Amino acid sequence: MDAVERPTFETNEARDVYQYVERHGTAARHRARAATELDTEAFQEAVDHLLSKGYLADDGGTLSLALDVGSIETYENGSVTYTIRPARPDDFEGLVEAIRNVSDESTYVVAESVAEQLLYEDAVTRHNTVQSRVFFVATIDDEVIGWCHLDLPQLDKLRETAQLTVGVVAEHRGQGIGSQLINRGTEWARANGYRKLYNSVPATMESALAFLEAHGWNTEGIRRNHYTVGDEQVDEVMMAYTFD
Repeated sequence: MDAVERPTFETNEARDVYQYVERHGTAARHRARAATELDTEAFQEAVDHLLSKGYLADDGGTLSLALDVGSIETYENGSVTYTIRPARPDDFEGLVEAIRNVSDESTYVVAESVAEQLLYEDAVTRHNTVQSRVFFVATIDDEVIGWCHLDLPQLDKLRETAQLTVGVVAEHRGQGIGSQLINRGTEWARANGYRKLYNSVPATMESALAFLEAHGWNTEGIRRNHYTVGDEQVDEVMMAYTFD
């Protein structure tokens, strides 16, 4: 299933099973059946329908969203070899830790809110009739050391724009990983018909602003004294990337 495709359901049973799996990221078959209170035959029919439409995947009895957001790519930079790929459910803890690592260090407020949303919802990927959420991660030996996140509204009036956040933990910066991550997220958005991306950054994050500008982002506006960091009021710089 494509992440920009709004899911539709032919039966209430299929909708209920999908919504349960989508809210939880993954779900064992027996737990999903118990939660939806369907009998064995009705549950199997719903699952078979969702599998045939490409909405769900079944890995040995564990159901998960079947979003197709791209391939696994490996890069080498000197002695460092890293991978950029779509995030998986088992990246959850490492992803939250990486986002918190960056946001705690640099007051990246929008990214901090993404981490809190992940913890609240307890799921990496979301895809429903209201919103979709896609993550690409950079990993070294399966350890998450960076991310690119796209928040994709499903409302018709907003479906051509998305919010992007990106970050790399401090010890792995300066190796081109952040550039590969933002390029991956940007190219995915371009290929899927988006016309504009947004990112909001505190004015004190000068290196982040320079990074975005170097990758073609422009300042669209400034909210004066938008953040309170400690005892200091800090402006928010609203950045945007517009596709040609």
